[in-house]
Amino acid sequence: MKNAKTKAIVSLAVVLAVTIAAGWLGLTGMPLPPNGLYKLLPWLPTTDAANWPEVLPLGLDLRGGVYVEYSAEKPEGEADFNSLIEGTMAVITTRLSDKGYSESTVQKLGEDGIRVEIPDVTDPNAILELIGEPALLEFKTPDGETFMTGDMVATAVPAYNEMGEAVINFKLNAEGTEIFKNMTSAHIGQALSIYLDGELLLNPTVNETIPTGEGQISGMGTIEDAQTIASQIQSGALPLVLTQQKVDTVSATLGDDALSTSVLAACVGIVLIMALLIVRYRMNGVLASWALVIYIITLFFAIAVIPGIQLTLPGIAGIVLGIGMAVDANVIIFERFNEEIRSGRSLKAAVRVGFRNAWSAILDANVTTLIAAGVLFAYGTGSIQGFGITLGLSVLVSMFTAVAVTRFLMKNVVAIKDWNVRAFTSGVQTAKEGK
Repeated sequence: MKNAKTKAIVSLAVVLAVTIAAGWLGLTGMPLPPNGLYKLLPWLPTTDAANWPEVLPLGLDLRGGVYVEYSAEKPEGEADFNSLIEGTMAVITTRLSDKGYSESTVQKLGEDGIRVEIPDVTDPNAILELIGEPALLEFKTPDGETFMTGDMVATAVPAYNEMGEAVINFKLNAEGTEIFKNMTSAHIGQALSIYLDGELLLNPTVNETIPTGEGQISGMGTIEDAQTIASQIQSGALPLVLTQQKVDTVSATLGDDALSTSVLAACVGIVLIMALLIVRYRMNGVLASWALVIYIITLFFAIAVIPGIQLTLPGIAGIVLGIGMAVDANVIIFERFNEEIRSGRSLKAAVRVGFRNAWSAILDANVTTLIAAGVLFAYGTGSIQGFGITLGLSVLVSMFTAVAVTRFLMKNVVAIKDWNVRAFTSGVQTAKEGK
């Protein structure tokens, strides 16, 4: 018994120390040198000034910048319009990244729209000119001489060859067929390079003369790689005509004001929730508040290290909703705990049975929310998609903290000593007291 109490005290002390340390670092910042954490997490930015939580990727509505929406004109006779849009988006993304705008996002908008968001932009006109440049696809000899351009490529599609390997099947127009026939005949065993906007895209080796204008490029790796490169080739060959529909600039000051206001509102709400939990459930409320702090720290660290997630105003709403889900789970657990206390069970038994009885209700509620978040992510665009991502991540983290963390804390606190039942909740009369 004494060993169990000691183990419980040590476990709680370790968790408390980690929580305080992580919370302090979250408030004051933690330097992350390029040769430190980034060596383990290579997808994070590697600037010397990097700092957690400053590395949190903020969306356009919080950081400020420019966003522009385009509509794409479908070329006559073009069957694979979706691939053409994907290729255009890939070209825009590459072009922005090459110019230093690596945190830009390019998303499909509806059936024929493209939305581009570029944070921290000071010259919107320069960005619009950069996006509007036509894609330049060039075919070059080993000597670097351009012998064919992208307007001679009719189609480029991903496929599998007889060996089950990912390849790209391409077809040239009449002019391109004649040029390619002569060049492949003269360079068998040599590489004919393909460049997109001056950057090397492919460097395939010619195995034989291609007289028909139809050929195959192997060595793609995966079918996803083949899809990406085929889209880029086809986009360079048949650039979409983009019509600017909307452009707007978001002030960084407005973003700062929105962020500070949202954080203040969330903090006030969290403090009120914690106060109500403590008043209603006493020690259990304290433990739930502790688990809620762990939830917040874990969630924001996950947002910082998981690639592809940006924190936006709708994303903050998803986080707050996740807090509500975590609190709901704790309320269900504590009410089941109270039911077991009323029936005369001991504290240890009430914790064990209460969690077991609450699990199905918690699982059902969170799974339905995860389904809704998945639908928003799959079919939404822009801020709606961002809300779905943060909501889904918030629900997953809240399930972990509400079930695993809260249960761990309750089990160890109960094991410390023989508590009075009323230290854990209010308004509960045990079966023994009722007699």
